[in-house]
Amino acid sequence: MKDFEKYISINSEIRFGKPCIKNTRIAVVDILNWLSSGMSFEEIIEDYPGITIEQIRAALAFAAHHESITKIIAA
Repeated sequence: MKDFEKYISINSEIRFGKPCIKNTRIAVVDILNWLSSGMSFEEIIEDYPGITIEQIRAALAFAAHHESITKIIAA
């Protein structure tokens, strides 16, 4: 997904500036944690009916993009 920006927002006044699904307080990290704990897309949507599969995919795309641009600098 190349257009994750239309689903993800960063606002310093919401969740301390963590990237969130637009118009929610659900952070990208929340979705990553749910998926890594074994929840399926369907289970997440059942528990949080305000989000969609596209938004979950956008969270994954955002995390992948962020990881791809992160550089480690040796001290």
